[in-house]
Amino acid sequence: MPVSADYHPDPRFFDLGDEYGDAVRAADFPQTLLRYRNQRAAATVGLDTLSDAEWIAHFGRFEPLPGQPGPVAMRYHGHQFRNYNPDLGDGRGFLAAQLRADDNRLLDLGTKGSGTTPWSRSGDGRLTLKGGVREILAATLLEALGVPTSRALSLIETGEELERGDEPSPTRSAVLVRLQHSHVRFGTFQRAAFFQRADMIETLVEHVRQLYHPQVAAGDAPGLLAAIVAASAKLTARWVAAGFVHGVLNTDNLNVTGESFDYGPWRFLPAYEPGFTAAYFDQTGLYAFARQPEAVFWNLTQLAGCLKLVADAQPLTDALNGFGPAYIRELRAAFLARLGVRSLGEAADQRLLDATLALLREGGERLRWEPLFFDWFGGFASSARALSGLRSAVYQGEAFDAFRFAVFEHEPDRPERLESPVFAAPEPEEMLIEEVETLWAAIAVSDDWTPLTDKLNRLEAARTAYKIEL
Repeated sequence: MPVSADYHPDPRFFDLGDEYGDAVRAADFPQTLLRYRNQRAAATVGLDTLSDAEWIAHFGRFEPLPGQPGPVAMRYHGHQFRNYNPDLGDGRGFLAAQLRADDNRLLDLGTKGSGTTPWSRSGDGRLTLKGGVREILAATLLEALGVPTSRALSLIETGEELERGDEPSPTRSAVLVRLQHSHVRFGTFQRAAFFQRADMIETLVEHVRQLYHPQVAAGDAPGLLAAIVAASAKLTARWVAAGFVHGVLNTDNLNVTGESFDYGPWRFLPAYEPGFTAAYFDQTGLYAFARQPEAVFWNLTQLAGCLKLVADAQPLTDALNGFGPAYIRELRAAFLARLGVRSLGEAADQRLLDATLALLREGGERLRWEPLFFDWFGGFASSARALSGLRSAVYQGEAFDAFRFAVFEHEPDRPERLESPVFAAPEPEEMLIEEVETLWAAIAVSDDWTPLTDKLNRLEAARTAYKIEL
């Protein structure tokens, strides 16, 4: 059998019809070299039993999986750096399949680099191999740090030479497959609103409500918006706690389930820097680290504007107004999770959040973002380890005293996690740009995938050690 008994196809988006997507075919690639397969993710959807040959057939040549109708390029519009673009849509990817996970939630198999579609415009529909490697790295570390994220399922090198303005060219090509709960974007609603199609908005509301937010009553567009606001607030808070900068927070890059996906010019903070940007073309800092909550809220207002075709303005405004309070609550919870301590109530939790940010701000370049959370994971239970480690000289002064007081107030959460050998290392697993370039250089220069594999194994060890709950 090409799939296991745990494979449960459920292609629900395809039922919406051709007004929401276009049937397409994948490119015929000259090569299909399997470079990465995520067995842990595959096991959650019954695909772990595929042989490598079967894997390549489904994720390199895109032969449909059992019970799947074939790929569809999804239609959507979007604001790109706040400029409306009605010429978007899946231009180098498609929805390949939908299936139920082991927790019965619906999951999409989406592609990147699978060839041209009706929405490719002048693009070649391809993905660079480096871009695929970068997406694997981003998704793997974000999952380890407790961020709701797509997961890279497969990367297959495709044997074409690509010309790119932002990479040394010609460069190698690949096709990526990702797993996430939905590829329905804010821009999916924007396209329907652009054509003043209230009927399409109503269909999307019911589709999204039923499949992803079933706690919302049928036909309750403001209730659905409130659920998406809450999910987006959690996602944004988890980005900030991870020190992550997405880079391109356009309305076509945010989805209805509040998952991070489509990793392009992402970066992790070296140290606390509110104005840190990930994209070289973000010259105004619109999507800088500290402006990500503002960017997400602005995008949510665009979604709310679409829903005005089927709902009154005031309930939608009330739903939007929930973002700020939800974001602050989620940010406190995210910092507690990153520090591995339990909640002590709103006031004490806020004190710890404020003290952590103050210490990071004062530490500057001497205190990188990720090592602080690593050193003090578990709070008081890690004090001896932190104060005798590589950053012991940084842990002094008024800002540190305030942080130590605040973190010691909170009891360790599941302190047995500190028994992991991960915490015996002097440094945490990070993903700064220098390391990304080094990992890629090994592949580009000598086709050596060992450093990448070793890094992914270490990230998996970190994930199992942290056990951060979503």
